[in-house]
Amino acid sequence: MSDDEENGSLLRDRRVQIFIVAIIASLIAIQPIYIPGEGAQSNLNYGLDLEGGSWLQLQLQGAIAQVDGDSGEMVKKIVESSIDADITITNVNIPPDDSTTGTVTFVTNSTLTQSQINLLNIGQASINREDNQTNVEIQTTKQRLITSYLSNALDTEVVPLPRQDSTEYEIRTSVSHQELQNLMQEVDGSIVTGPEGSPLYREGVTEDTRELTKETLSEKLNALGLKDIPVRSAGENYILIDFAGVDLATAKEVAQQPGKFEIRIVTEGNRTRHVLYGEEIKSVGVPSFQNQQWNVPFTLSDPGAKSLQKAAIETGAINNPSEHPLKMYLDNEQIYSAPLSPSAANTLQDSLIYSWQSSVGGGEEGKDEAEQLQIHLRAGALPVNVEIVGSGHIDASLGEQFKTLAVLAGLFALIGVAGVIYNKYREKRILIPMVGISFSEAVMILGFSAAIGWQLDLPSIAGIIAAIGTGIDHLVIITDEVLYEGKLPPTKIYLSRITKAFGIIIGAAATTIIAMSPLMVLGFGALRGFALTTIVGVLIGVFIARPVYGKIIKEVLKDTTTDGTDIQE
Repeated sequence: MSDDEENGSLLRDRRVQIFIVAIIASLIAIQPIYIPGEGAQSNLNYGLDLEGGSWLQLQLQGAIAQVDGDSGEMVKKIVESSIDADITITNVNIPPDDSTTGTVTFVTNSTLTQSQINLLNIGQASINREDNQTNVEIQTTKQRLITSYLSNALDTEVVPLPRQDSTEYEIRTSVSHQELQNLMQEVDGSIVTGPEGSPLYREGVTEDTRELTKETLSEKLNALGLKDIPVRSAGENYILIDFAGVDLATAKEVAQQPGKFEIRIVTEGNRTRHVLYGEEIKSVGVPSFQNQQWNVPFTLSDPGAKSLQKAAIETGAINNPSEHPLKMYLDNEQIYSAPLSPSAANTLQDSLIYSWQSSVGGGEEGKDEAEQLQIHLRAGALPVNVEIVGSGHIDASLGEQFKTLAVLAGLFALIGVAGVIYNKYREKRILIPMVGISFSEAVMILGFSAAIGWQLDLPSIAGIIAAIGTGIDHLVIITDEVLYEGKLPPTKIYLSRITKAFGIIIGAAATTIIAMSPLMVLGFGALRGFALTTIVGVLIGVFIARPVYGKIIKEVLKDTTTDGTDIQE
């Protein structure tokens, strides 16, 4: 504070002006209003415990295991189950290293096409027909064969997880140790055992899969218009969802219902025609960075590949891709648009394409877009099977009661603090600004919550009360420093003491923020709301409210330097 800043009215002070603007902005964000017959209304969002509604606990079903099997037997199982005919393995040359490419050859009396083999997703195939037999050579890896075999046998997505000397496989459905062991024994394999002789198998999913499931759920709920539904982890294999204001039956339906995904192709102008729906997408891969851009791989089913080829030929996209781009929609909202690549357009003239890549930009922004597109391509269907293992409902009237009690708790806290402050200073000129500043901090915290759409729950209310308590401590420090000798000191001494007070306040605020940060970063469930409101309250206090209080306390007590009246402690 400079001497020039101390001259003139309070309204000319930039700190007071910022304070007033913050209060007005908070009230605009909150939009408090009273409607006859409905009571007080606002733009604040309330959580489950204040609004009433339902909650679900989902268990992510999956397993992670290291397995091994005979490459020839796996090819035999995969191909025979697809073509409904016998094959004979004639040669196997697959290295034991999971990621090294080798070959498997077989013959069959059945006529096979390139499209049929490509659809199996087991590798690059060379096919020739002679002497009424079909000879097929597959270039592949053991990792790819294991992934395809388990995926086909369990009808689920299987993700290889390369490690330093081996590969683990994340199976995204419920499969017991014995079921997986039996499955591998059918191809002369087993679950690999560790150095201590224990099987390398565990139930659960990876952290990436859990986070992808959370993001997919959040995306789907937003697409359905249910914004600000908290989706949070509870342990390694559980997810909790709070549906404020939603009945239990609707909550279960929303959590289990996938979104509507559709690919359309431009015919002419802004007109488009349907190509395929999300059920024709067999799998969606992990985004990868190639050719200076991020790509999201996905695989189509046979009907889906045929539909896309037919649409590309009939609309002329194979001859003029830029005039007939493919557009993707999730719940009737466009999420992606791009033309066919020249190579894809040429290939579609003569054959089907099952494996596709959607390309976006580069850098961190491109990576974020790719991850978002990966979620969209899943059409709201979760990457891993989930089971509802817990649910509950809080009646709206009970939530209203909690809301009333929370407001009363805040008011009682403020009144209690006011009593303590008055008992300490016996001076209304100190009490009124101090209580007013504390109340304004609560308003600004609520305004921030309304602006970002944060759901207020009981821990959040507790955080606001904690922020008010911390704020009162800071205001007491300022007051005691300013009135060190029982009266307001001359300006130079006042500036020195107020600077000392703010040094203490900033140090205390930093300590509080550091203490609360782990709850924000690590996301400990509902405690994140407590941490957020506490941190926001401390920041609002330090940068907006405390400087204003320092100015106000000098203005309202400046006569103590001239009339000789002391403030008694």
